[in-house]
Amino acid sequence: MERLKVQMRPQWQAGCERVGFDWHSLDGEYWREGACYELTAGEVDSLEVAVAHLQERYIEATEHVIRHRLYEALRIEPAFFDLAVRSWEADEPSLYGRFDLVVNGVDPPRLLEYNADTPTGLLEAAVVQWLWLQDTSPGFDQFNAIHERLVEAFRYLLRIAPNLQDTFYFSCLQDSAEDLGNVGYLEDVARQAGWHTARLFVDELGYDEGEHTFVDLEDQPIHHWFKLYPWEFIRADPFGLKLTAAPLRIVEPAWKMLWSNKAMLAILHDLYPDDPHILPASLSEKQFKAGTVRKPIYGREGGNVSIEAPGLSYSSGGSYGTEGWVWQQFAPLPDFDGNQPVVGAWVIGGEPAGIGIRESDGPITGNTSRFVPHRFAPPSS
Repeated sequence: MERLKVQMRPQWQAGCERVGFDWHSLDGEYWREGACYELTAGEVDSLEVAVAHLQERYIEATEHVIRHRLYEALRIEPAFFDLAVRSWEADEPSLYGRFDLVVNGVDPPRLLEYNADTPTGLLEAAVVQWLWLQDTSPGFDQFNAIHERLVEAFRYLLRIAPNLQDTFYFSCLQDSAEDLGNVGYLEDVARQAGWHTARLFVDELGYDEGEHTFVDLEDQPIHHWFKLYPWEFIRADPFGLKLTAAPLRIVEPAWKMLWSNKAMLAILHDLYPDDPHILPASLSEKQFKAGTVRKPIYGREGGNVSIEAPGLSYSSGGSYGTEGWVWQQFAPLPDFDGNQPVVGAWVIGGEPAGIGIRESDGPITGNTSRFVPHRFAPPSS
């Protein structure tokens, strides 16, 4: 993998905004137009294999968590753990998730964490960098079938819906342009797949006590709900317990509260200590010789992460950590003249679908870390 300087497209901002990417200049330069990461076809193949492998590991680990009822290790209340178990046993479908990986060209891709419940960066990965590729890099390809796989996934959800005339509701909070953009994109994809859709902010969700059903602002029942709103927030909300009995298909499903929990990193290592894609991790305080990263098990966007490694001491602020911690072996990111990338590998409908690359000036990737497009030269025929 190389980081290359490339020519910026004229009026690239307007091109981004035409597809709904209005937060391209978040924190000054969120979308980095003047650079790209160039991979080899072999690196792309190894990423696809690694993602499929990690997805299978999570499935196996979930069976272990359920069989041994490890809800205390995951800091999940029994009622919600039981909801996750019912959701898993009912095989409720997942739409998407994103593995964040260290890819350094020497070791196999290694898992930092799995954003399995509310990953963002989707529009940038699925659409914006693909348009960049078409405009700038004829003859190159991109590991990116994200949009097509999303359409297929929503078509599947429609096929298994009891009533084809049902409306799919899409929700997030009102105060984030990024969240609104990601939800708007997914709503558009759902319409392309044949769904009737509607937008409803999380705080506008209603509940009919008599019918034990969630309703919209016009008291119409909601049967399909996409929420860009974390399961741990739902569990802390007064309406959360009502979800344990409501006839409602939720995307992402309740079993994703297990996968999005960073305690799973330690469980994975306990189960597969020799897996080259899984970093050593522990739920009790532990110092690793190569360096130690402490993460809150429900942390987001790089908040409250601390790193202690030879020659390095680094920490980030935030409001997480009361729920518990996981200690993970430090795996340094590659460094390209001060730019340190993390590869976000997307899983759509359970299958590897593409990547997006975020880079930071330091070892912690946060909410405003830059998004840099990628490309690869396909093998000669």
